[in-house]
Amino acid sequence: MRRFRSQLLVSSALASALLVGLPSRPHAHEIPAKVTVLAFVKPEGRVLHLVLRVPLAAMRDVNFPVREHDYLDIAKARPLLETAAATWLTDFIALREGDTPLKNASITALRIALPSDRSFETYERAVAQLRAPPLDERVELPWMQAMLDVQVDYAIQSDRSRFSIEPTLAHLGVRTNTVLRYVQPGGSERAFTYEGNPGLVSLDPSWHQAALRFMQLGFTHILDGIDHLLFLLCLVIPVRRVRPLVAIVTSFTVAHSITLAASALGLAPSALWFPPLIEVLVALSIVYMCFENIVGARMDRRWMLAFGFGLVHGFAFSFALRDTMQFSGSHLVTALLAFNVGVELAQLVVLALALPLLALLFRKVVAERLGTIILSALVAHTAWHWMLERGAGLRGYHFAWPVLDVAFTASAMRGAIVLIVALVALWLLGVLADRLSAPAVESEVRGK
Repeated sequence: MRRFRSQLLVSSALASALLVGLPSRPHAHEIPAKVTVLAFVKPEGRVLHLVLRVPLAAMRDVNFPVREHDYLDIAKARPLLETAAATWLTDFIALREGDTPLKNASITALRIALPSDRSFETYERAVAQLRAPPLDERVELPWMQAMLDVQVDYAIQSDRSRFSIEPTLAHLGVRTNTVLRYVQPGGSERAFTYEGNPGLVSLDPSWHQAALRFMQLGFTHILDGIDHLLFLLCLVIPVRRVRPLVAIVTSFTVAHSITLAASALGLAPSALWFPPLIEVLVALSIVYMCFENIVGARMDRRWMLAFGFGLVHGFAFSFALRDTMQFSGSHLVTALLAFNVGVELAQLVVLALALPLLALLFRKVVAERLGTIILSALVAHTAWHWMLERGAGLRGYHFAWPVLDVAFTASAMRGAIVLIVALVALWLLGVLADRLSAPAVESEVRGK
């Protein structure tokens, strides 16, 4: 027994000595909280160059050798760089020339860089840095701060082709941000900034590529936006005739198209409090429509409510569009129109499903008036909580009265243009609503 205890003590002492004596190593398998990827794509002759800068810490399964104080052993780390780049980068980036996938990626340059290095501000400096002599092995660089620069080349048919890229680099960190710049043969540059995986990105999209992408974006945005769907539902719950429905849907469509276009063209307020204010107003619009349904809706003025709240919802739509306009290339107007078409198609699909279901519900399950009250009360309960939560967030923003200067005057003039357009549209919609209601009035007079 004593001998067993002695062996146990000796083993424990040896294990402790090994743990203390072994060189320390960073947590190589921890996922970095935030990773920023810098990238250039440039077609040149018969070669497409992809130049990347990624934090070395994002290569989690590669145990880079370190020296004392967790400084990177640069000399011993160099043989591991190509494997790390192939495993964590090139295998997760797909490039296309037209519709043809580019294969046989060739890693032509690798270099460890300091975090303070500014060479990736331009493509020329980034390439020159990759061609420069390697970093001095004696540099004391904490391995968690080291950067990995990589150049990957692809054989192409022509640098005048249309190229697209599908990067899936979100696995590099909990939050992965990428700044991608496409350097065109003529020297002009197009920048893309996105978080996570953006899907297939056309670096120089044609008009139909931009139209298809933004039509899909508008369609999915409506289907994913539960608050917009609930507002649309509350808007049409009490509507049973086609002509009022046409007036209401047309008013909502025209109104949100005006503010959507205005915001996309930079005519909306740029203050930080504006988006949360719009979100509060969206929730308020749902609450108001619900209460009107409960107390008794007036169909003769519902198209005006649809127009007024449509202006608010158009700004909300634009927030989803704002960060993706960079993918439209030179087709800004096409992308804007396509996004709006996608929104309208989604709304028509929702109405085509909701209206027959509401009619069936009121005919087979519950009386129309009682059913309208119950549905509106349930939606109002949800929207009321949204309004309170969003209102609490809005109170965290500081509102300052604008300074009466040239910039304010220019902003006020832009707002006046949007207001004039909205008033003209409102007048035209009033004419349309009168014409749609005229046959109903005439039939009532004839009946008397």
